[in-house]
Amino acid sequence: MNQPSSPDAAAIRGRSLLGAMGQSLRLLTTDSFAVVGLAVLLLFVVIAISAPWIAPYEPFKAMMTESGRLNRLAPPSSAHLLGTTSFGNDVLSQFLHGFRVALLVGLVAAVAVGLISTIFGVVSGYFGGYVDDVLMRITDVALSIPTLPFSIVAVALLGPSVENIILVITILFWRNGARIIRSAVLTERERVYVKWARAAGASHLHIIMRHILPNIVRVIFLWVTMSVAFAVLTEASLSFLGLGDPTVISWGQMLNTAFSSGNLRTAWWWVIPPSLALVLLVSSLYLIGRAYEEQTNPRLRRR
Repeated sequence: MNQPSSPDAAAIRGRSLLGAMGQSLRLLTTDSFAVVGLAVLLLFVVIAISAPWIAPYEPFKAMMTESGRLNRLAPPSSAHLLGTTSFGNDVLSQFLHGFRVALLVGLVAAVAVGLISTIFGVVSGYFGGYVDDVLMRITDVALSIPTLPFSIVAVALLGPSVENIILVITILFWRNGARIIRSAVLTERERVYVKWARAAGASHLHIIMRHILPNIVRVIFLWVTMSVAFAVLTEASLSFLGLGDPTVISWGQMLNTAFSSGNLRTAWWWVIPPSLALVLLVSSLYLIGRAYEEQTNPRLRRR
């Protein structure tokens, strides 16, 4: 009669979280779609960082004509490559500064959402029992909150600022991720190497950090990637509704100003750049997420 093989030290020791993350990032470089998405995202980051230096004017500065009048709705020219707004502001300068708000809100909110989702999902899925019941009931209550009405009311009450928009996005978007990550943890905790680690006397923290988290990095990465897109679109939507931070320029605020001034259709140079930037940013994130999922899931790999 064959005896079951004993667990080896490597299986009990598990993998490091940083190693799993590094392997995940390396996978992205093997897919052409991911490379395109990463290139677009990197370009956006570079523009966001350098916006104060490459923008030709201050975003709220009023441009004047030679006769001393406000240079309103001027079409693109050598002096103003993307024209001016109805308030005489340089569109290119506002557009470049919009990169900063989009990426700030997207990245900070996504990290916060990913952290809360991971904590809820891992703790709930790993420990189960009453812990799982309590955390999932909290998640169910959060899921019952309507997204757009809550966002509008919350930002209106808290005040229109970038910090409050990030807070509202974090409150709203962690809930779905918690359930997705919990499902992955429920599968991982039944693996043989987790049972071996328990039998060897490994602590809960060791099992979570060395066995559970490294093997659900794929799920967490995909959720964080999508959270960036959700956050960017939510900020743009709130700003378009007039609930954006009035002290900074964002793409949604540019579209809101164009709409409220009645120039949404006529001043194409004012509307098209922020609209295209939103599409490109969200599309790049989709390409990265899709490529990563395809590379890490054998069922989705192209033959």
